[in-house]
Amino acid sequence: MLVSILHRATGAGMATVGTVLLVWFLAALAGGPESYATFRDVFTVQSGGLNIIGYVVGIGLTACLFQHIANGIRHLFMDVGAGFELKSNRLQSQFTIVFAVVMTVAFWLYLGVK
Repeated sequence: MLVSILHRATGAGMATVGTVLLVWFLAALAGGPESYATFRDVFTVQSGGLNIIGYVVGIGLTACLFQHIANGIRHLFMDVGAGFELKSNRLQSQFTIVFAVVMTVAFWLYLGVK
């Protein structure tokens, strides 16, 4: 049940936060250099790296994306009739959470290496 709720929450969260950030970004671009600088300064430090808000938003959206992808694949298997047994369903649910955490960490470590 937790994974089903997470699937809905991550989808709604990505849609809401992503839409707000995209509209803000486009408005900042249209507003000129000062508007864009303000937008950029909310998420980055002077050296160009992310600040704490940038990391929270970035890691949060990444974790939501990987959780939503993993649970979407799980639902595809369930749509064809597989994985309804309690033991396999519980295992798949746990795997989606582990997958999301591992992939989020791997993604951000990859970004840090580059």
